[in-house]
Order: sequence, then structure tokens, then C-alpha cells
Amino acid sequence: MSKILLHIEGFAVLALSLYLYGYSQFSWLLFFILLLAPDISMLGYLLNNKAGAVLYNLFHTYGLSIGLVFCGLIVSNPHILALGLIWSAHIGMDRMIGYGLKYPTGFKDNHLNRV
Repeated sequence: MSKILLHIEGFAVLALSLYLYGYSQFSWLLFFILLLAPDISMLGYLLNNKAGAVLYNLFHTYGLSIGLVFCGLIVSNPHILALGLIWSAHIGMDRMIGYGLKYPTGFKDNHLNRV
């Protein structure tokens, strides 16, 4: 049951991010270009599983992306806000389809399931 809730949570974050992005009338071209950018963090796995998991998890937690959204709002910078929303949408999308935070045992081992 908790696994299903995490998938629903991911969908909710993705939907809210998409709504706020569209409401703010940001560029959809920019959105699609940058949507997968956080996955560059997977390059940490070229070093080893532990470094890969740490780097991947750093870029796939809501704290940083939502912090960027708040920074964009506080300083009234639409570019920072757009980046935070894209980043949050990416994380929500990952959670929705079953990609979770990684364990240092290997890329396929995550907190939602073994992909």
C-alpha cells in the first residue's frame, strides 16, 4: 500500500509542476529539453555504486528542487522558478513510474522496487 501511495505522490507532484509551469506561461520547449537533465547524475555510477547512488539521490530528492522553486519565488526570477518546476516534475515523473532513491548496492535497487 505504501508503494502505491508513493506512486500517487509522484503523480501529484508531476501534475502540480506541470500546472504551475503552464500557468506561468514558461517555454514548453525548454521544459522538454531539460526534463531529463537530472539524470545526468547517473554519471556518478561510472566511479562506483556508492558514489552513483549518492549523486543520483542528491539530484532526485524534492528538497533541492522545491528549494529552487522557493528561491525563484522569493527573488522573483522566472528562470529559477522554471528550472525548479522542471526539476520537480522530473522527480515526480520518476516516482510515478517506479524509479526511487537508489541504494548503494546497484542502480536497479531503489526504495520503491527493483527495476
